[in-house]
Amino acid sequence: MFHIVLVEPEIPQNAGNIARTCAATGTCLHMIRPLGFEVSSKYLKRAGLDYWDLVDIRYYDSFDELVEKYPDARLFFFTTKGQNRHSDVAFQDGDFLVFGKETKGLPEELLMKHKGECLRIPMRAQARSLNLSNSVAIALYEALRQNDFPGLLEEGELHEHSWSECDKK
Repeated sequence: MFHIVLVEPEIPQNAGNIARTCAATGTCLHMIRPLGFEVSSKYLKRAGLDYWDLVDIRYYDSFDELVEKYPDARLFFFTTKGQNRHSDVAFQDGDFLVFGKETKGLPEELLMKHKGECLRIPMRAQARSLNLSNSVAIALYEALRQNDFPGLLEEGELHEHSWSECDKK
């Protein structure tokens, strides 16, 4: 299982979208306080829809508390300041993908301690950043792709028809 870490997220809709992505992929979501919203926020709940019972969310009062709980974790820090491409890393089951707050990202002091683990999702120079929930989805699905989408359903079915009907025509 992969782990998503949100350090001081500010926007409930982003956190809700990320929780839904974690629920759909069996990924554990870790949130570092302070949060920029109440966990009971209607916007958070609406964005997560009816997936809340499928997501494992854990809360911490500091990033250090998370590190103390998982001292052997492989941590990767997603930042627009990173010098390494996210797709150049060989992700492993159990990795922690760490993201900062929407307005400031991760603290530079933290990034400096983990220079080799700072990853950037490529984008145009003129763009300041991607949306947080989009960045999480891009990073997580790259990690899942590299690991052959463990435990995820790879085929879908139509609701009112069957794909086999296409073969009969």
